[in-house]
Amino acid sequence: MSNLQAKGKTVIGVASVTHDTGKILGYLAIADQLRNTSLQAIKELQSLGIEVIILTGDNTATAETIAKRTGITQYRAEVLPQDKAAEVAKIKVSGKFTGMVGDGINDTPALAAADVSFAISAGSDVAIEAADITLIRNVLMSVVDAISLSRATLQKIRQNLFFAFVYNILGIPLAAIGMLNPVIAGAAMAMSSVSVVSNSLLLKRWQTNHE
Repeated sequence: MSNLQAKGKTVIGVASVTHDTGKILGYLAIADQLRNTSLQAIKELQSLGIEVIILTGDNTATAETIAKRTGITQYRAEVLPQDKAAEVAKIKVSGKFTGMVGDGINDTPALAAADVSFAISAGSDVAIEAADITLIRNVLMSVVDAISLSRATLQKIRQNLFFAFVYNILGIPLAAIGMLNPVIAGAAMAMSSVSVVSNSLLLKRWQTNHE
């Protein structure tokens, strides 16, 4: 059994050799294919302003091919597990917020080192334990959905803070000049609570655009 290169892909080849001449009759080759959903996920992550970097233990030719197909400009190949964590730490030192997606034991150090980490549910138990978020679906599109939902949630939190403060800010001048009636103050507090709860319930309308 041997590792071959076919159009930049890592191939596991099994050779059949004759006993008489020792010549190779042929190869049975198997190569991993990049999912279309992965291509879409990477494009959507980039459209969200997220810089995508490949950290892989595969050889340089394979990493370069995948990077070209996905439009990723930065990649690190032949990276050992501990070196993946070092790469994540290096990015964090530069002041960037880091996220890591992995499914294997060799991804565990990097998952633990990242600011937020995603583990594929079909991955190893160690990776799932080390990650902050476990993706139920075994596709990268779940990462896009998780980030989109988190941003929608953060937007609702900011809106709720606005509703919570605006009624109090409007009541401060009235209270300062002694014109804030207790009935008005109670109504303002009730309206503040209704606004926050109603706005939060709107988050239930969020839906993913992906299957």
